[in-house]
Order: sequence, then C-alpha cells, then structure tokens
Amino acid sequence: MYSAKVMDHFANPRNVGEIENADGVGEVGNPKCGDIMKMFLKIDNNVITDVKFKTFGCGAAIATSSIATEMIKGKTIDEALKLTNKAVVEALDGLPPVKLHCSVLAEQAVKAALADYYRRQGVDPEPIVGKLEEDCHACACEA
Repeated sequence: MYSAKVMDHFANPRNVGEIENADGVGEVGNPKCGDIMKMFLKIDNNVITDVKFKTFGCGAAIATSSIATEMIKGKTIDEALKLTNKAVVEALDGLPPVKLHCSVLAEQAVKAALADYYRRQGVDPEPIVGKLEEDCHACACEA
C-alpha cells in the first residue's frame, strides 16, 4: 500500500519541531479529517536556511511533511514556490489515491509559511504565492 520511502519518512521524519523566531509560519489542514500541518521557515538572503514541521495526522501526512521540508531546505524562495503536490508524491514513490490530499496539504503548508513571511515583510503575498485554499476540500474523509 505504501512505498518504502513513505514508510521511511513516517518512521523517521526529518526536520520535526519548531523554529523559534521563525521568519514564516504556515498552518493548514482540516480538523474533520485529522490532518493539520504547521511549517516553520528561517530565511536568509532569499534562501530557506532551515525548515521544521509539526504535523498531526496519518502516516502519509507525516511523510509528505517530512519530504517537503527536505525538498525546500537550502532552496531559494522562488524554487520553494515551485514545489507541487505532484512533486511531493513522486519524491515518495507514490501515495494511495485516498491519501493524495496529504501531498496537497504539504504544498499548501509551504506556501502558507511563505505567505506569512511576505506579510511580515509588509508585502501582499497573494500575487507571489497565489490564493491559498482554506479547506482540505480534496479530503475523502467523513464530516
């Protein structure tokens, strides 16, 4: 059902925790489905120098958070903004269809943290980051 990479990132998640005085913090998710992701970014000279996450959810939610942090750490903001849920799924060697919403949440958590970073700089993030979805509408969970 799950790839070896998903199981590895679930059992041994990378970059777990919080960053004190983070430059950007984003939280996304839906308590109805139980997946909530919080992403913390440290940014220096337009480069993401550190990233941490705290995720409450299933194994796929933890794995997608973990791999997403690895994919953006050391990257520029512009590179991080190009992260897609499809790239997250591919990096994990796939996810079951019912768990694809976790990859969407990982992408949205990164974008929410970057939007927060721009807000803190006094910049409207929407033209740069795009409009963020407020709900986990892709979930196949019950209300």
